[in-house]
Amino acid sequence: MRVRRLLFLPFLPLALALACVLPAAQASSSSGLVISQIFAGGGNSGAPYQNDYVELFDRGSAAVDLSGWTLQYASASGTSWQVTPLTGSIAPGRAYLVQLASTAAVGATLPTPDATDTTNLANTGGKLAVVHDTAALSCGATAGSCASNSLIADLVGYGSASDYEGAAAAPALSATTADIRAGSGCTDTDANGSDFASGDPAPRNSSSAATSCSSGGGGSGSGSSAAASVALDLPSSVSVSLDHASLAFGTAAVGSTPTPLSESVTVTSTDTAGYVLTAHRTAFSPADLPLGLSASAPSGGSLGTGVSSSSLLALPIAPASDLVVGSKTTVAQSGGDLWPAKVGFTAPLPALAAGHYTATVTFTVIGR
Repeated sequence: MRVRRLLFLPFLPLALALACVLPAAQASSSSGLVISQIFAGGGNSGAPYQNDYVELFDRGSAAVDLSGWTLQYASASGTSWQVTPLTGSIAPGRAYLVQLASTAAVGATLPTPDATDTTNLANTGGKLAVVHDTAALSCGATAGSCASNSLIADLVGYGSASDYEGAAAAPALSATTADIRAGSGCTDTDANGSDFASGDPAPRNSSSAATSCSSGGGGSGSGSSAAASVALDLPSSVSVSLDHASLAFGTAAVGSTPTPLSESVTVTSTDTAGYVLTAHRTAFSPADLPLGLSASAPSGGSLGTGVSSSSLLALPIAPASDLVVGSKTTVAQSGGDLWPAKVGFTAPLPALAAGHYTATVTFTVIGR
């Protein structure tokens, strides 16, 4: 999946202006790398293990080279992140154990860790992120504030955390419980509150048995299996690009409705099952404005519910679910599928203070 964003620079001294910028394509969202266990009671009274730990898991189909990756932690409400470098690689279906701080020699030692650090996790709440970068994050003050960082492969907020994936944080921790991702690490619906549950800590490292994320039920007979990691790098088969690097409405009076501006969205896809094109936006700052979108479908494509070429449909504000602009069930035509779109205002501009109003619109294409 590749993402392009429009940075809107509306202007309102009785006025409004819009501009957009295309940032780099998302680099890590398709890695399959997730946080699968979190334990913060290391060495506490009654703790089963001496050290805090975070277990990572590769739920994808390819090995992940961890060069340049980090595990990062921030307190429940903080935006200062502690950085733990990661090394080596994780094979598909395998875990990776990061050993962290200990308060005392209480409990058993962890299985041999794959990485170590002295970060001390809080039981009551905190935030953890797997990041394809070595620089410390600065987001996390509010829910959804880290969502726009394409270098974050996975974010888990637990307990009283101020930021998290989905509508709620994962459960708080204790000296005897860990947060454990469902499906032995395979389940990832981008909703911390439902993907994680409290359970007995059961740390796995890179030497632990592999877990298949695509296996179904099994028979009752005996058997044996062995796995070999096979890896191949291919360029992305699905991408999205925009015709305009900026959109500007110029000066507009309060109470007026500026004419919508055209934006051509081109989707390139070799996925034989097709793709889905979505869009969302951030709220305008310093005050929100009623932004919407209309679109037309290419040959063989279908518009999403409520989307039309004749009227603007309000764009949802992240972290709300994206607006489905449209979809297609076949490969894109040669040169890409063109989705003509218009971005504009669904109601007259409200009576707000003069100023420079900004927002971001993100188009995302996902192969089926």
